[in-house]
Amino acid sequence: QVQLEESGGGLVQSGGSRRLSCAASGRIFGLNTMAWFRQAPGKEREMVARLTHENSSVYADSAKGRFTISRDNASNTMYLQMNNLTREDTAVYYCRLVECRLDGDRRYWGKGTLVTISE
Repeated sequence: QVQLEESGGGLVQSGGSRRLSCAASGRIFGLNTMAWFRQAPGKEREMVARLTHENSSVYADSAKGRFTISRDNASNTMYLQMNNLTREDTAVYYCRLVECRLDGDRRYWGKGTLVTISE
């Protein structure tokens, strides 16, 4: 079983920066990918950024140029550096890990960390 724990959320002033972390623990299948999602109040959960199998980065349009996703494989920790934050970035941020198995992918989610942007 895989456990994911996000951290780094909090109150940030508009225009500020924040770095989120997601620590993965447990028995993690070797071939896997990780991603950041977020859910704003009254909206559906959306992908913010993800890492492909080739460790390339893919970003939502709203995150391009402002957010950077990275991963430290040695510690099984993923990061999301967020810069130039606006009120539209207020949301609960979740990390997701997908184990890519021959018998079917397995998806794991963290409980989320709240990021609130103030004027």
